Amino acid sequence: MAVKRDYYEVLGVGRNAAEDEIRRSYRKLARQYHPDVNKAPEAEERFKEVSEAYQVLIDGEKRRNYDQFGHEGPAGFGEGFAGFGFEEIFESFFGGARSTTRSRTERRGADLRFDLRISFEEAAFGTTREVEIPRLETCGHCEGSGAEPGSKRDRCPNCSGTGEIRKVQQSIFGRFVNVTMCNRCKGEGNIVTSPCSKCRGNGRVRATRKLEVQVPPGVDSGQHLRLTGQGEAGPDQGRNGDLYVVLSVSPHPVLVRRGNDLIHDLTINFAQAALGDEVEIPTIDREARKLHIPAGTQSGDTLRVRGLGVPYLNRPGRGDLIAGVRVVTPKRLSEEQRKLFMMLGHTFGSNPDGESQGFFDKLKQALGSD
Repeated sequence: MAVKRDYYEVLGVGRNAAEDEIRRSYRKLARQYHPDVNKAPEAEERFKEVSEAYQVLIDGEKRRNYDQFGHEGPAGFGEGFAGFGFEEIFESFFGGARSTTRSRTERRGADLRFDLRISFEEAAFGTTREVEIPRLETCGHCEGSGAEPGSKRDRCPNCSGTGEIRKVQQSIFGRFVNVTMCNRCKGEGNIVTSPCSKCRGNGRVRATRKLEVQVPPGVDSGQHLRLTGQGEAGPDQGRNGDLYVVLSVSPHPVLVRRGNDLIHDLTINFAQAALGDEVEIPTIDREARKLHIPAGTQSGDTLRVRGLGVPYLNRPGRGDLIAGVRVVTPKRLSEEQRKLFMMLGHTFGSNPDGESQGFFDKLKQALGSD
């Protein structure tokens, strides 16, 4: 491995040199060794060395680190101050890319979004839905080339088939060549002279495609499904984008989803709460289920039925069905009901739980007190 020279030595300045002195020295050396000016074999390496030294010494923090730690940099910086790209430095100081060739980059089609509303049960158990997606597709007549079948592409007269436009610029460092992509052929180097009669040279046509969307069990509102390659076709025969189906789930009339559990608001009367009962509760399984209410159930209690919730997404099992109990106080009573409640109330005495003796009465009796 070659040993790096001291950055101050590279720029020919002292260790106490001011920024202006460092900048003047760099410009002088950059002009001397710039590859477009100096054709010597070692000129490019010298230019890179000068540029790297300048990038470190002109930055206050980098210069302090270099003065303290040298080329290795402080601990945790890995390769220290190495890795300054010649192309980045060139573009930063002289404008434009140095490369004289430009490779063609595939242009990917746009991603699409489709909002799909499904029922509560469809979200729980999954479904298959057919949707219609308007999108740009590859022209079948010209197969995406944009040229009428049987015709040929001609060399672009704007760039003479290179796909690039070169402009010579004069600066204090001499003459430089700025290379940009040809805006007529988009870097292809050739143009369509006989456009396709179907797509008019675009290579893509607008169409509506019917697609099947497989919705897995356990999805919820806001989640999306990705259909790879079902977005728009890319220009210039580029690959398709993706389709994202964003789900929206309709609410259930009496059930509320919380994660994979289902919540049901169960209202019962005083008699059911005190004596216990068996009632029917709704489910998402197309039939109601019997639920046992224990005697003495209080308002605010919850009763859980295992395995009657929403199926888990991408794994076996289901959540639970939870009934939140609310004991309803009647607002209107018939005369007979009023009499029965009064008789019942007398049996309770002053104890809301219905016991004949209170806690302190029982305590006194146990201690033998009067």
